[in-house]
Amino acid sequence: MLKTLTKLASCAAMMLGLAAGAAQAAGKDVTIAYVEWSDTVVATNIVKTLLEEKGYTVKAVPLSAAAMWQAVASGEADAMLAAWLPTTHGAYYAKLKDDVVNLGPNATGAKIGLAVPTYVKDVNSIEDLNAHAKEFDDKIIGIDPGAGLMKATEKAIKDYGLKLKLVEGSDATMTGALKDAYTREQPIVVTAWTPHWMFAKYKLKYLADPKGVFGGDETVNTIVRKGLEKDMPEVYKILDNFQISLDDEQTVMVWNEEKGANPAATAKKWITENKAKVDAWLK
Repeated sequence: MLKTLTKLASCAAMMLGLAAGAAQAAGKDVTIAYVEWSDTVVATNIVKTLLEEKGYTVKAVPLSAAAMWQAVASGEADAMLAAWLPTTHGAYYAKLKDDVVNLGPNATGAKIGLAVPTYVKDVNSIEDLNAHAKEFDDKIIGIDPGAGLMKATEKAIKDYGLKLKLVEGSDATMTGALKDAYTREQPIVVTAWTPHWMFAKYKLKYLADPKGVFGGDETVNTIVRKGLEKDMPEVYKILDNFQISLDDEQTVMVWNEEKGANPAATAKKWITENKAKVDAWLK
């Protein structure tokens, strides 16, 4: 894990395009690292828009989950809003918790697992999958390799003795496959998490997990680099106060799925329509 994180740190630094760490950045420049998951895109763009309205220049940099954690730990990014704890990103946090500051949950009630459309009547538990493996083309449609959800799914395959193969991809390829199968009412099993717009658009159900491989409810946490409170107290305060409900996130996610949608524009729309909630972050 440490060797992987070290390699990813170098990649993150190159992708971030920084000659020095964020801690050395002058003026009002802020860098937020994020993974390109639907919920994280919403949270990142809302905070980015708000900070820009406060006069900051904000750079949002998409990275893999491991590189995102390492970027904040090394000071190459100021913050991230996508730390799923205690399970999904538990391994990253265990390795890097002494090098970052955890500001606590910005969203609660999050969940990960395997999901199928509700029209798949005979599969209600992960334990049911083997008996219906052929119906799913012997595949579980996954997201980006290395994601905590993918690691949990690999463990589920082992612990439940599943005959299905986990297919790597991305949020976009997974939801694309789901859309295609759903349109034709074909069986499909996908790696899933809440909040996500697909639960608002499609009728889906999580499969029961009697072995508890995917854990229970999770929180999505804000993690910042050490020294941010001293260097940028206003930014630190806003990040510390930022909280958003799953319903609000899923509302913006649905907006982002509309044709021609721009995440920056939808974030601004949400801020405009939720002034009281936003004002609470600025107190």
